[in-house]
Amino acid sequence: MKKYSLISGMLVLTTVLAACGGSDEENAEAQTNGNGAEGNNNAAEGNDVGEEDVTSLGSDEAEVELSFWLFGATGYPELAEEYIEENPEVSISFQEIDMEDHHNNLFTALSAGSGAPDMAAIEVSEIDSYKQAEDRFVNMYDLGAEEIEGDYLDWVWQIGQNVEGDFQFGIPTDIGPTVMYYRTDVFEEAGLDSDPEAVEDMIQTWEDYEEVAATILEETGKPMADNPETVFNAKRDQADQAYFNEENELILDSTPYVKEAYDDTAEMIQNDYVANLGMWTPEWGGAMAEGDYATLLAPAWMQGVIKGNAPDATEWRVASMPEGGGNWGGSWITIPEQSEHAEEAYEFLTWLLAPEQQLKAFENMGLFPSTPEVYDMPEFADATDEYFGGQNTAEIFAESALQVEHVHKGPQYGDVNAEILTGLENVYDGIDPEEEWEDILNRVEQRISR
Repeated sequence: MKKYSLISGMLVLTTVLAACGGSDEENAEAQTNGNGAEGNNNAAEGNDVGEEDVTSLGSDEAEVELSFWLFGATGYPELAEEYIEENPEVSISFQEIDMEDHHNNLFTALSAGSGAPDMAAIEVSEIDSYKQAEDRFVNMYDLGAEEIEGDYLDWVWQIGQNVEGDFQFGIPTDIGPTVMYYRTDVFEEAGLDSDPEAVEDMIQTWEDYEEVAATILEETGKPMADNPETVFNAKRDQADQAYFNEENELILDSTPYVKEAYDDTAEMIQNDYVANLGMWTPEWGGAMAEGDYATLLAPAWMQGVIKGNAPDATEWRVASMPEGGGNWGGSWITIPEQSEHAEEAYEFLTWLLAPEQQLKAFENMGLFPSTPEVYDMPEFADATDEYFGGQNTAEIFAESALQVEHVHKGPQYGDVNAEILTGLENVYDGIDPEEEWEDILNRVEQRISR
């Protein structure tokens, strides 16, 4: 099953789930067991899951069998081996697949009323959509989450809450604080100092960023940034409001900072400061390796992408982003209400996502911690990265994370964002930015009213 756009499709999730739900007795009869041991067979007729996607830990005779759905590579099964050794009465089955299939399968299981796991990750771009189905999740506050709330960055914790603040959907995992990656060779070719401290002194504001962009373009012929999306994202995420208010009413035409982010990005496009290398394309990766642009405004997890695309390009360095930090990425681990082992699942999650294990996840997999206690641990504070010239990049990411403030996004955030990015593509193709902005507003109104 391929979902229609999850962000827009989840707008009707509450209605869909209610229609599928029936009475509590009917749901109980429809379910197999709470951890979906039977029901997670292809996630209630969702996308196929192969044996290679599942890792099982613990004894077949364990008293408590937990299931855990994840996406991407987390390293959590390896971390959990220690927990299983200390808690032999528990076994855990981990399913790790790609993000889209993962959310498709979770959507299907919640809609069907059976087949959901005991624990499920939800990515930051998806979580507001799932909040419309509050009754399909366990409230972490009912399990004692107020005792661990202070371990996490406030803004991260708040993303996992309902608007009223009395329902906690999940416990935070990693985050994606944004920084400015840059190429020392491009800066030097332009006659600029490439030392990280000098670059931060040189580029403190977005006006500074554009001035340096002009110099680099004039001296090297190279653009400052890779594409409009990363530039717009970086500026947008420094605002205290986005596209919707907390009542999920569209405020796009009355949020000055979003329009400013659009205008500034459009101006940089018109000045040839921004290339148009589509993210995740071979051309984008090749330009990353060759140093075909000067900066990449991106989150902490992008360092792994840079190393993968450009293993020999050790000219990359990291500096703080102009005018503050932002965030791009992160997940929350939820407990679907179908679970028959919610307390045991919660106990495991409080161990897995505690500062000590978040440090290990950072060391093993590069997952940036959402628990600020880690930032003061010697293993974190003293870490250096030879690829980035021996910099302590973690410290720069942490500074960014501590600057972020919670911004309500809403379930149709992705729809609006897609139209703005389409608009910036049109500007790149020569459309007048002001005319395109009016078209964006019209397209957004049509899209969210469907």
